[in-house]
Amino acid sequence: MKRIFLFIVTNLAVMLLLSITLRLLGVDSVFNGQGGLDLTALLIFAAVFGMGGSLISLALSKWSAKTMTGAQVIENPQDEMEAWLLDTVARQAKIAGIAMPEVAIYDAPEVNAFATGMSKNSALVAVSSGLLDNMTEDEAEAVLAHEVSHVANGDMVTLALIQGVVNTFVIFLARIIGNLADQFFRSENDESTSPGIAYYVVSIAAELILGIFASMVVMWFSRKREFHADAGAARLTGPDKMIAALQRLQAIQDEANQLPDQLVAFGIASGDSRNWKEKLFSSHPSLDDRIAALENGQF
Repeated sequence: MKRIFLFIVTNLAVMLLLSITLRLLGVDSVFNGQGGLDLTALLIFAAVFGMGGSLISLALSKWSAKTMTGAQVIENPQDEMEAWLLDTVARQAKIAGIAMPEVAIYDAPEVNAFATGMSKNSALVAVSSGLLDNMTEDEAEAVLAHEVSHVANGDMVTLALIQGVVNTFVIFLARIIGNLADQFFRSENDESTSPGIAYYVVSIAAELILGIFASMVVMWFSRKREFHADAGAARLTGPDKMIAALQRLQAIQDEANQLPDQLVAFGIASGDSRNWKEKLFSSHPSLDDRIAALENGQF
């Protein structure tokens, strides 16, 4: 319940901020005085909501991740495990050439980990208690290296930018399609300058359909990003450790490995997709493909 409440409040705050931004930019309406679209205003509107939403989500990503998962940042290690986590991430971050990320543990039976943050030098790496309980030290080290590689590659920023760009195009094109439909269904005697019901119905439908294709583009990039992070982890720890970590994930694939929706693309594991339809919308390649890539020397 707390997660749902925080999600709703955060999104309402984002919508309010973006609406204020549009006002400051002088965009009160995307329509001109003749009932048509003002394409310049529409592009500003689409960019503010498309790019703005993604960038604000990125800026709030560490706070959101900690809040949604209950992750506790390790400030002063309380035991050998916490000290090992800090030392391992510090060593990997130094090799990768990034600032030391915050390191956290979240209480969950799932075997998973994730990285997020606004930039390479202001990141968070978190692991589940389930991962620490079920993986060997070498396997956990490889998982940490995978997440550090995500940070070093700037994947969180790149993914947010790609999401923002596709969101902008979806919003922009959907309203153009809606306006064309509205003009088509208007009677010749209708001199109203306000959009008709066809505009809203078709715009919503077009946004949903275009959004599906946009998600395919974002997920395709996310899958490529996973291969790069695996390769980075193999360079940091050696391919054998990364392969062993993926094989461990494969052995427990039937167990729940789900993060909150907003963090799935940043985790080490997600459910394996077996058919081509599921694979198109999967944020991760199959574990078989990831293992094969490492075994074939793709690192």
